[in-house]
Amino acid sequence: MRLFKISILLLLITACNSPRAVIDYDQNVEFQQYSTYSVYPELQTGLSQLNQSRLLNSLNSQMINKGFSKTEEPDIYVNVYSTSFERDNRSRVGLGIGGGGGNVGVGVSGGIPVGQMDTYLKLTFDFIDVEKDVLVWQAIVESPFNLKSSPENRQQQLDKIVRKALDNYPPGK
Repeated sequence: MRLFKISILLLLITACNSPRAVIDYDQNVEFQQYSTYSVYPELQTGLSQLNQSRLLNSLNSQMINKGFSKTEEPDIYVNVYSTSFERDNRSRVGLGIGGGGGNVGVGVSGGIPVGQMDTYLKLTFDFIDVEKDVLVWQAIVESPFNLKSSPENRQQQLDKIVRKALDNYPPGK
């Protein structure tokens, strides 16, 4: 019984999806030269106006935490765009039948999906050198995103996504 309880606890811990980030950057760039930023002038995130506002609040807060200041004549532009997709939630009810005798065993099993698909949000953060007009750093973050949650929960979800995206900025050499 104790092993069963531990197994359930581990399942619950691993089932909680946190944002996953993939980072890429130009290895020839000295990132310490960047101290000012602005949001890309032609920003089109693909989010609703309210979610875009939440995203920009999170982004501005995290950029300040990283030591940047926002200005009209920045060193870098920050562009963000999104896509959403649905993924199977992997919840299943298992059914099986088996039998055997002697040294022979036969079994058949299958899983029946339970629940609905999970919605994921994929956000791409681009840092563009204004002077050279080139991409110098990029983070792509995938995270579960509940469009039906409260505004406060959506803000918290976006805060986590932005924090995860900027965790590895500036990149270590």
